[in-house]
Amino acid sequence: MAERSISRFDDSGACEAGFGDIGVNLTITGPGDFEAELLRLKLDHLVIMRLRESLPRIASISLAADRVFLSFPVGRVSLECDGLAFQSDQIAFHGPGQRMHQRSNGKCQWGLISLPMEQLAKSGAALTGEPILPPRSTRLLRPSRADLSRFQLLLQHACHLAAPANKLIEQPEVARALEQDTIHAVIHCLTGDGTENSSRTRSNHAALMARFETALHKSVDRKITLPDLCAQIGVAERTLRMCCHEFLGVSPMRYLLLRRLNKARAALRRADASTASVASIAREHQFFELGRFAATYRAAFGETPLTTLQRKA
Repeated sequence: MAERSISRFDDSGACEAGFGDIGVNLTITGPGDFEAELLRLKLDHLVIMRLRESLPRIASISLAADRVFLSFPVGRVSLECDGLAFQSDQIAFHGPGQRMHQRSNGKCQWGLISLPMEQLAKSGAALTGEPILPPRSTRLLRPSRADLSRFQLLLQHACHLAAPANKLIEQPEVARALEQDTIHAVIHCLTGDGTENSSRTRSNHAALMARFETALHKSVDRKITLPDLCAQIGVAERTLRMCCHEFLGVSPMRYLLLRRLNKARAALRRADASTASVASIAREHQFFELGRFAATYRAAFGETPLTTLQRKA
């Protein structure tokens, strides 16, 4: 039986948790109030998601190890995936267990489809005579106009059926037909003549960025320098700077600063203003000069830390 949900968030941490077994870290990079809407439709094998977001951000996304994924922009939006500009006629193909970085410069909508590896191989062999192998790193696909149009129409139909007021998807035959048609559309997009292969260099850069995220996760709550990070990863500073600018649009230490600012903001939102202080929360997140922290925080989020603390959760 199909499962569906539409969740709305005004907190980036809650939005991250809404992805379930997909690990998502949202680093907000611009001022404003965060708003997001996550639509999720789970069929027998296929899972379809559509996310609407209101603020610019960098997303570090760790995909499940037993499924393959396609991500794609919805409409004309400013979106990048692993340093590659996402055009409205492109789809990104991700292998199981991969980590990808996605960057937006403002409001955006994007979608994510996943299915088990064995289902992709089975369906690919049935339709093309050969199984479809998952990529080692993100590959951008440019399907034919006809294949892309069919894919997009089916996604619109799936999102329409996922609406709470729509009862059609509760009928097993409707859910089966939608899943079969969507899998066929996915296969045609993956095997189209416009497939763009990723280079070995890009694969190496993606692997380096995965190690960088692992090192950053261990270090975000303690003092660390760029040479320390590079030593943990086993890479030259110049190479790490180049990869971060390519995938994230910022330097490694700027990204670390943004991550810490986002964690501090989440703590300020959760705290009780009658017992907590901006100074104590700042120190917990490696900000020891309160004046500089307040100025940096306001530049990033458009409000002072005290305003965030005093706002009702």
